Amino acid sequence: MFDRIAAALERLAPPPPPSADPLAHPAYLWRDHVLTAARAFTPLPLDMLRGVDSQKQALVDNLDRLARGVAAQDALLWGARGTGKSALVKSAVGALQADDAPLALIEAGTALDSLPELFAEIAPVNRAFAIFIDDLGFDGVSEARTLRSLLEGGAEARPANARLIVTANRRHLVPRDIAEQDSAINPRDSIDDQLALADRFGLSLGFHAIDQDGYLAIVEGYAAAHGLPFDPAEAVNWATRRGSRSGRVAWQYIVDLAGRAGKAL
Repeated sequence: MFDRIAAALERLAPPPPPSADPLAHPAYLWRDHVLTAARAFTPLPLDMLRGVDSQKQALVDNLDRLARGVAAQDALLWGARGTGKSALVKSAVGALQADDAPLALIEAGTALDSLPELFAEIAPVNRAFAIFIDDLGFDGVSEARTLRSLLEGGAEARPANARLIVTANRRHLVPRDIAEQDSAINPRDSIDDQLALADRFGLSLGFHAIDQDGYLAIVEGYAAAHGLPFDPAEAVNWATRRGSRSGRVAWQYIVDLAGRAGKAL
């Protein structure tokens, strides 16, 4: 009878699937305490990312050091939306993998409290891992302090073969109003909380809004890669209607252009 009850309970709440082999895939997802292989990892070629040459070189150099097992930094990529932060992280990892670097990407979401489990799982693996936390923001200072502990000085800091690569829309990850709520007695503490977290990242790369020439250069690069002729005036009008010039808007224009031409991307 107990066996039947146990079987029924298992059907209602099946055990989690086993984690994927951490040596077998170029990219993974960390979800619900399980490491799973990403279904498709097809980052853009690095040379298609325009206007971020210095950021590109800095991140690639840092990830190359991580892959070679020498000292490397945790990295914060911050700045305007749509300027290529997330695309650069994936492209940098992909470029190094193309050169046979022993490096994988793990997209970890924002469940910071489960990261120590991930660290324990990958620490003994003979491979380097870029732990990718995309579009990070906080609802409270306690979450920021959790990340700060993981970055440096905590009992469960990340292992030597892993570094955190974080993207955010602002350099100070804790909004001033939230920090001030938590530090009402001493406002200076709110500033310290903001700076203490940002300063834990040894590599901080800023991404800024681009001008019209930069936007058209990105459109031109995408269009050339996909064999699409384009009208610069139309491309500018596309961005104007959206109120933004960015790599993301440039790609959206290319998708529209390809669709009108009856081409797949």
